[in-house]
Amino acid sequence: MNIPWSKMALNTPSSVVRDMLQAAQAPGMISLAGGLPAQSSFPLEAIRVAYEKVFASGASALQYAETEGYRPLRAKIAERLESKGIPASPDHMLLTTGSQQSIDLVCRILLDPGDCVLVESPTYLAALQVIHSYQAISHGVSCDDEGMLPESLEELLQLHRPKLVYINPTFSNPSGKVWSRERRQKAVDLCRKYGVLILEDDPYGEIRFNPEELDAPALTELDAAYEGPSNVIYTSTFSKTVAPGLRTGWILAAPDIVKIAARAKQGADLHSSSIDQRALHALMETFDLDEHIRGISADYKQRMEKMTELMTKKVWEGISWNSPQGGMFLWLELPESMSASNLFTYGIQEKVCIVPGDSFYAGTPELNRMRINFTHTDPELLPEAVERMDRAIKRWHASVQSDATVTM
Repeated sequence: MNIPWSKMALNTPSSVVRDMLQAAQAPGMISLAGGLPAQSSFPLEAIRVAYEKVFASGASALQYAETEGYRPLRAKIAERLESKGIPASPDHMLLTTGSQQSIDLVCRILLDPGDCVLVESPTYLAALQVIHSYQAISHGVSCDDEGMLPESLEELLQLHRPKLVYINPTFSNPSGKVWSRERRQKAVDLCRKYGVLILEDDPYGEIRFNPEELDAPALTELDAAYEGPSNVIYTSTFSKTVAPGLRTGWILAAPDIVKIAARAKQGADLHSSSIDQRALHALMETFDLDEHIRGISADYKQRMEKMTELMTKKVWEGISWNSPQGGMFLWLELPESMSASNLFTYGIQEKVCIVPGDSFYAGTPELNRMRINFTHTDPELLPEAVERMDRAIKRWHASVQSDATVTM
């Protein structure tokens, strides 16, 4: 039959994340593609004990729960955020099925077809997918290594009168950059000036390699200096610090936003998994999460340094990359003549999976960019991963020389 698809379905493209994860499952493939944490970082025993405590509490743990989420966990998260300088209250919080649902709920309650959203250039590709699924229009704000350029942000605020500015300011996906404090403050001030909400996505912010060297407060903390309700909607998750399979994130926002987002969530799934939320609460009662995150950060720093050391030893003319201070990604710049999509194809042939950068742009993409994840692959496989990347690059050079020969 001819299925009468909704406009939302027609405006939701195939997920690049899903497609690359499928490619990564091929036998013998080494994946540097997905934003996956190291499985060795999951506190299996502590999580097992936490679930045992929840089951021992009785059948109520398996019952329906309130949409906003398990209140004791909300209180624990609020306490944790407060200790880090972020004003928080369990009454201003909604627990979600990962921070991806947070992005979806915020877009659902704010965006109508034709509305504008400003994003970093580049930005998180799955956020762009959500924005476009609601038939909104995204515009990329020019950025440098310190974050959005204030003059570009103000120009686009004036020009497009957006509903929302979506940012990932700490170890951003895909570029791994950290906004400077000055840029954070300027973004808060400008969005206040033009009456535009900020969605601050912070899944990686705690994975800091040299925390003493960073002055990177959350924008929601800076925004608290203003009187009245917060202009920043803050979302984060346990996916990168505990385990993604628990699918627990949160929205922290002004009460009216949380109230309407909870209504939207009721229409989506009534509430996120209450047993997972109870287990996370039990975990946080006895588990030293801060020490665990320090361990993850030290491990990921070693993996990043090993990866970049191996890459530096290769003669990759015209290829450069960043030196992230945290998070999970390297962002590579290729020669202008080299398409990352072509390199992805050659990489698949060599059984190594990377992510072309073009999907991370709201406007005209930079085709010579690609993202590499250094946290998931077993460190013992990193030398082989780089060797396979090297062979893929050599394939690209050989194809260019072949094409030049044919055209002569």
